[in-house]
Amino acid sequence: MNPDQLAHAKTLGWLARAGLVARGVVYGVIGVLALKLALGDGGKATNQQGALQTIAHQSFGKALLVLVAIGLGGYALWRLIRAIVGHGAEQTDSGFERLSALDSGIAYGILCATAIQILTSSASGSGTPKETTGGVLGWTGGTVLVAIAGAVLIGVAIYQAYKGLTREFLEDAKTGEMSEGVEKGYTALGVFGHVARAVIFALIGYGLIKAALDYNSKEAIGLDGALRNLADASYGPALLGLVAAGLAGFALYSIVDARYRKV
Repeated sequence: MNPDQLAHAKTLGWLARAGLVARGVVYGVIGVLALKLALGDGGKATNQQGALQTIAHQSFGKALLVLVAIGLGGYALWRLIRAIVGHGAEQTDSGFERLSALDSGIAYGILCATAIQILTSSASGSGTPKETTGGVLGWTGGTVLVAIAGAVLIGVAIYQAYKGLTREFLEDAKTGEMSEGVEKGYTALGVFGHVARAVIFALIGYGLIKAALDYNSKEAIGLDGALRNLADASYGPALLGLVAAGLAGFALYSIVDARYRKV
């Protein structure tokens, strides 16, 4: 089966939908833990890898993590095929959308590999953002590379905010199959969730640019660091609670999207 035929395969469509649910589960864990932290209820700031670890430590966690890993792998495969072929069974992609698909395909492929490492108890950690950035800063032209990575993430943040506020994400959904109430709820979750993700991407991107300008890898942060920075800011608990609720909203949006997404 060539990539074009695979893009139309029903099995790939089901894997994509399973992946959207898995994405929702991961963001749901992150959002709930951050919300508990904001409320002073023993939560913590964590990233996607930390969310997978949290899942693994629950009752029946390993079984759930197997399902999440399958979903993440399916999502990564779907996005990579969309990047290569430029279309799915129900939708055609622009050049920018293909680049975005490539980026998310790689990211979720790595996340799937992390889930498998946790399941096989061989997860040794892929290095913190500070360690990774510190290594890159030592390269010839490393500061430029780190600054570019930060600028790209800020660009992603702007696009996420644009996608949410203009409701562009509705173009990817089968809104004609939704009832009026479902469409309103789906739209609200999508707007709130995309804007919350935009805040997180902007904070991470800013940290990378500052690390490059100051030649200080300690400025680099990941998702967990971005959440902690919100908690430490003025009106931190309120800001963190708002973004955490947005991430939880994005989780619910992803799960509903599994039903209505054009694949």
